[in-house]
Amino acid sequence: MFYNSFPNDLWEDLNSIIPVLPIETFNNIRKTISEDTVSYILDCGEIKFPYRIYFMDIDDPRYNSLTERQKQIVSCIYTRSCDGYIRKKYLRKLLETEFEPWVIPFIVKPCDEYVVEILEMIYEKLKDRNNTDIQTFCLANKAMIHRGYTRMISYWNEFYRWDCYRYCDYIGKKLYRDCFGYFRTGQKTIKE
Repeated sequence: MFYNSFPNDLWEDLNSIIPVLPIETFNNIRKTISEDTVSYILDCGEIKFPYRIYFMDIDDPRYNSLTERQKQIVSCIYTRSCDGYIRKKYLRKLLETEFEPWVIPFIVKPCDEYVVEILEMIYEKLKDRNNTDIQTFCLANKAMIHRGYTRMISYWNEFYRWDCYRYCDYIGKKLYRDCFGYFRTGQKTIKE
């Protein structure tokens, strides 16, 4: 599954990473990844990655023994963790690096999910950055970004409306507007 998640030129690094990923899973469930996948278009073609992974966090010595590129790959993989704290931990690691374009889908996908603390962290890390690369990615993946935007709205409506009554003040809307260049329910994306 992970070979479909990254460009072909990263497969050698994946070969080094897969053996160091833990085999233990949360609550000892039998599967390590969900059957559901997420797909996006990159310059290298379509990538697909699991919606969720269920294996435990990699320990620090194993993680620290990896190259910088391998750490980014592992961080991308763990942004799909079933544990929100682990997702946030690895998203922070990605956002604190000069990430390459193949990392962008792993930063964008969690923005349509329900953990508002993750949205806040991503917004804080991206708001002052030149996000032309992310906006170009969003433009190339309009349908997925629109679907993500509507999911984000539904989570606001279900879980956060009482804390942030005005949708225009919600962090998810700011994230899509200010960082992704996505406006008004998908009617307009960045300059085409």
